[in-house]
Amino acid sequence: MSEKKIAKRSGTLTTDETAKQIAQALYDLENNVPELKKDLKPLQITDAKEVSHNNGTRKPFSKLSNSEHYSPIPLTMRGGGKKAIVIFVPVPLLKQFHKVQQRLTRELEKKFSDRHIVFIADRRILRKPSRKSRVKQARPRTRTLTSVHEKYLEDLVYPTEIVGKRTTVKVDGSKIIKVFLDSKDATSLEYKLDTFKSVYKNLTSKDVEFKFPAHQLE
Repeated sequence: MSEKKIAKRSGTLTTDETAKQIAQALYDLENNVPELKKDLKPLQITDAKEVSHNNGTRKPFSKLSNSEHYSPIPLTMRGGGKKAIVIFVPVPLLKQFHKVQQRLTRELEKKFSDRHIVFIADRRILRKPSRKSRVKQARPRTRTLTSVHEKYLEDLVYPTEIVGKRTTVKVDGSKIIKVFLDSKDATSLEYKLDTFKSVYKNLTSKDVEFKFPAHQLE
């Protein structure tokens, strides 16, 4: 019955093994942890992928049947270093996931003890219509590449608040996004900052640094 925890996206024929493992884990928690049963029952994922630290390359976005849309999920996200599991969830279910996300993260990181757990909404980017495009409807801002990439940052660090962002340009012309997080969460979140950096790089090909502006390491 764990397959019911996976909401397949249109055009998807097979399910990744990692997604199957996460679906089974969610099903087990739903049926074995009474206080989570009610909240987990309606929840589904769309996919789950592994990503490794220090992995700066990724495959291109997988194309869906509608040529105007692209899935935000890379075809593969593997490499050297410690792994994390990125769990993609339907956008309409994101708020429901948020209700139990902290507890769910703890439970899943116990089960998958060698990996960090990260939740990302499965947002789709709508390509900007060309002059020759038959699509005349205005593109919603939430479907633009810029908006989706900004939302990825919020998803990655939830429930921690982003208090500032700055893009800097290096001498070689490359850009890096510096994301400043609420310092009250520094102690509980620092161990995941490298994971967030690697996941964001895999999703967007952009370099990012997560910082706590008022936090000083001992």
